Amino acid sequence: MKIAIVILNWNGRKLLEQFLPSIINFSTPTAQVYVADNASTDNSIPYIKKEFPTVRIIQNLTNGGYAKGYNDALKQIDADIYCLLNSDVEVTQNWLPPIIEVFEKEQNTAIIQPKLLDYKDKKLFEYAGAAGGFIDLYGYPYCRGRVFNRLEEDKGQFDDITDVFWASGACMFIRSKVYHNLGGFDEDYFAHQEEIDLCWRAQNQGHNIKYVGTSTVYHIGGATLEESNPHKTFLNFRNSLLNVVKNVPKKWFVYVVFSRLILDGVAGIKFALELRPIHTLAILKAHVSFYKNFFTFLKKRKKIIKKDNYSIHTSIVWQYFLLGRKKFKKLS
Repeated sequence: MKIAIVILNWNGRKLLEQFLPSIINFSTPTAQVYVADNASTDNSIPYIKKEFPTVRIIQNLTNGGYAKGYNDALKQIDADIYCLLNSDVEVTQNWLPPIIEVFEKEQNTAIIQPKLLDYKDKKLFEYAGAAGGFIDLYGYPYCRGRVFNRLEEDKGQFDDITDVFWASGACMFIRSKVYHNLGGFDEDYFAHQEEIDLCWRAQNQGHNIKYVGTSTVYHIGGATLEESNPHKTFLNFRNSLLNVVKNVPKKWFVYVVFSRLILDGVAGIKFALELRPIHTLAILKAHVSFYKNFFTFLKKRKKIIKKDNYSIHTSIVWQYFLLGRKKFKKLS
């Protein structure tokens, strides 16, 4: 089984300097390490060539964000399994064998995520994926170990191997045939939540998504876009709406889209009351962009098989804010 670890880079020499050594030390010779560079203007490429000659470099012509960056790069890589790894991730010794074992035993498992802990506080789960992701009725993502901004402490409660709805793009393993059969990431997303769309489409084709808690990595998070950045708010709200339009089953579609317009409005008011009007503006911009792209995504929707395979029994907003259920295991 040929494994390619592919790190997407854009002006990230400092991160490569910090994290490439552990990736190389704990991954080779089991896997080949690649850096896919999104037209960096720093000296990332000369640095890699000098300090890490075993790392293979793919140079994209433009910075197309996460989605296009990986789509362009993975066309040039021959492997059975791709590991899409953020440049701000520290891997651990023996992180690969548990992942490989599941792929070998479960042919229908197409995508896997390891345990994702916070590099800055290693006892906590990390926001971007924690112990595997889910989607509520309204298309809002949440994780085992992270509900909204509430992070749980890792006490071994998620040291299991289990089905999840989505795997984090911070560290995602995917069978190459499945990736290409799905057409890769949707480049209209640019960045954020495109991995949720990919996982949703994979499940609609009958594939399984797995979390493997016996493999651990540490993620800084926000190294490219910090949580306080309004552009991140824009992308998350806009792309979440795009996920809904593309993938929600027909019987829920109108109800979910209408409800999201209301709920996102409430979120905008909440930001304003918290004296963060720049994020309220980001939500407004997200909705303007959503309306502009609505019919484009309706066309994409027609090409996708849709199943009732997401958490239609729950509203994460209701449970978290009104019922006070802050941990995953307390959610009904």
